[in-house]
Amino acid sequence: MKWVLGIFGGLLAVLLVAFLILRTPDTDPAEMRAKYGGEPSQFIAIGGGVSVHVRDEGPGAESQGQADMEDRPVIMLLHGSNADLQTWQPWVDALSDDYRIVRFDQVGHGLTGADPRSDYSRSNYVEDIREVADALGLDRFVIGGSSMGGKHALAFAARYPERVRGLILVGSSGAPMPETTSDEEDEGGNIGFAIAAMPGVNRIVEQVTPRFLIEQSLDETVAVEGVVTEEMIDRYWELLRYPGNRRATMDRFSSEYDPLTQEQVAAIDAPALILHGAEDGLIPPSAGRWLDETLPNSSLTIYPGIGHLPHEEAPQATITRVENWLETTFER
Repeated sequence: MKWVLGIFGGLLAVLLVAFLILRTPDTDPAEMRAKYGGEPSQFIAIGGGVSVHVRDEGPGAESQGQADMEDRPVIMLLHGSNADLQTWQPWVDALSDDYRIVRFDQVGHGLTGADPRSDYSRSNYVEDIREVADALGLDRFVIGGSSMGGKHALAFAARYPERVRGLILVGSSGAPMPETTSDEEDEGGNIGFAIAAMPGVNRIVEQVTPRFLIEQSLDETVAVEGVVTEEMIDRYWELLRYPGNRRATMDRFSSEYDPLTQEQVAAIDAPALILHGAEDGLIPPSAGRWLDETLPNSSLTIYPGIGHLPHEEAPQATITRVENWLETTFER
């Protein structure tokens, strides 16, 4: 019996040493704000004790109100799961000379961090969008989103149709996907999403999140070689470890996928631009086609050779498409 206890104790000791060696602690909030929250970032307090990391750029941004002309709508952009507002940088660089662009880290992501109430429901994300818009004095605007952010944009348009001038949906979820059992619609074939959805294992990932796992997950997300850079890997890795974000990720992945119904999507009459990668292995192009068939006023572009992040994999092609759509839709 003693030798059994000895072996057991030895195994525990080995596991403890391995844990201490492999453990990746949370990043320091002050360091992360200094690195990723410089100008033009700001932090806006909304309900529930949340302080949202926001960037508001372009004509009229400094006015904290609706300063756009009717032919130049304000554009709000929402990132996808485990991303942050910097995913939209190529679009902001190209569009902010002519358009006011608002983007922010949604709760459980980036420098916004965890929701104090651990509320990662679709309805809570929608209310956060409303509160950010209210804080910036935005009445009606174009709202766009990538992946999970697209679902939240759709949900906002369904809940507050009077505030939405248009939709831009990039590799968007939100379509009914019965085969998906996790709240993270963009999990198929991706090691990072798959591990985060495993009960028990995901608890370990809260403390042991190796950088190579983030690199592999990002590599599986895109189809264009060279898009995933060392800087991009570091940003995802560091902001995932921002205090509370890993626990938030596990909470989101442990809940069931919550799509909009066909009736809800069909009732959204705002003009919609849908962009999808033909090689998207996380949310298939069929989801984009479903949105195009269901939304009453939409236009779909599918990009050959592009994966889950068209706005980063094909920045110039998507920017040109967005510019043309904005001009033909709103500048008549």
